[in-house]
Amino acid sequence: MDARGIPLSLAVSGANRHDSYLLGATLGAVVCARPDPRNGQIETLCADAAYVGFPALATSRVHNYQLNVKTRRQESDEKRNHPDHRARRWVVERTHSWLNRFRKLLVSFEKTEASYRALLSLAAALICWRQTISIYG
Repeated sequence: MDARGIPLSLAVSGANRHDSYLLGATLGAVVCARPDPRNGQIETLCADAAYVGFPALATSRVHNYQLNVKTRRQESDEKRNHPDHRARRWVVERTHSWLNRFRKLLVSFEKTEASYRALLSLAAALICWRQTISIYG
């Protein structure tokens, strides 16, 4: 998702699979245009402590991202030392809350991954549309 919490890609798997294993699939499925890596532009990817380690770092480098992993304590210390600093973690939590408001997604009774992915894509499209209305409306 971007800095405003708009979903840019989706990756679906079972609940018994850790999020860090889906990093490559998620970054590979980004639907918007990205800066050209030949120009030397590297985007920052903010992540939580689950993405610490070489596999996540290598995957982020392959997709031209610089991995920025901070704990809650580090973010609160930065906010305390720099009052103008904005924490980034709440953007992810807010977007997850938006997705949880779609009751069909909250507890999944879908039998196939394709149907759940379709519902998740619809919810993400509605979130994008609502954010666009608030920006231009």
